[in-house]
Amino acid sequence: MLRAGGVLKLVAVLSAFFVAIFLAFQLLDIKEDFNIGSIFARSMPEEIAPTVPSRYKCGLSKACPAGHFSFKIASGAASVVGPKICLEDNILMSGVKNNVGRGINIVLVNGETGALIKTDFYDMWAGDVAPFIKFLKEIPDGTVVMMATFDDPATKLNEEARKLISELGSSVVNSLKFRDNWIFVGGKGIKTKTPFEQHIKNSADTNKYEGWPEVLEMEGCIPQRRD
Repeated sequence: MLRAGGVLKLVAVLSAFFVAIFLAFQLLDIKEDFNIGSIFARSMPEEIAPTVPSRYKCGLSKACPAGHFSFKIASGAASVVGPKICLEDNILMSGVKNNVGRGINIVLVNGETGALIKTDFYDMWAGDVAPFIKFLKEIPDGTVVMMATFDDPATKLNEEARKLISELGSSVVNSLKFRDNWIFVGGKGIKTKTPFEQHIKNSADTNKYEGWPEVLEMEGCIPQRRD
């Protein structure tokens, strides 16, 4: 028979043993939870910030180099939607601005500073070409000239007017006909033909709209004038 003191010692030893085992299992559980949490943390992808597409002046597809003016120009759509001309992120002419009209829409810009000089439009269907010729003759040297057609640009456009536009750098103005679409960027005093010009003929076989060709759009970078 064990004495009472021995029984108590045995109970104490067994109790300590079971407590140690219990604590060991608790520690193992905690460690396992920690390791599993670490694994999940490492496997989770880092939060990726949403990519915001770059926006360039006038909505161009890429930025213009230093010393250039960004531009975007669109012709009119049939006789319904007017043309739109943008320079350096400023809309200079559009239907929203209510400063466009049938015929040839024109913007004059300072070739050194990019500052707007004037906007106007001349009706080449029912208007008089004489004021347009006077306007073209008075354009000062070094001026950037931007033109976009709306509806009909050619019916009243005579040989003198075409010659003056050709001197601004146009290659196709002499072939411009009834309801053709045409967009152009040139300059007064330019020595060569401009690369910024598009033309589409009015043709029943290819017209996008009934009686009118599709809209023309063009963008680019105009070299800043330097004396």
